[in-house]
Amino acid sequence: MTVLDKWYACAKSQDRAGLWDLLHPDVIFESPVVHTPQAGRDITFKYPSSALEVLVGPAFAYIDEWRSDNGAVLEFETEIDGIKLNGVDIMTFSADGRIIHFKVMVRRLKAINLLHRLTGERLAKA
Repeated sequence: MTVLDKWYACAKSQDRAGLWDLLHPDVIFESPVVHTPQAGRDITFKYPSSALEVLVGPAFAYIDEWRSDNGAVLEFETEIDGIKLNGVDIMTFSADGRIIHFKVMVRRLKAINLLHRLTGERLAKA
């Protein structure tokens, strides 16, 4: 199973243990709702696991992907509270088959604001 296969499985099932294993200990995470890159698995884990809770629902779908030897760009879309959200996950994979760099980009200002609010609420509960 490839890193990307593992990511899709974790995203679909919201498998927190699988996500933890998939992130490299030195992963760097960049988000449209966090002003600085987050370094390390401990802090990084909180963001995608919360975002998956917010984003993954009946309307969520990966609609395209572009792969390279050591990474991928995955385009996704969903709708939450009547707001259409479109974005990309940009991932770089380490030699040992884990995510070493993870950047999320989202379009539509309303979508970013909604994602910021909902993810913040999830993080506050954690």
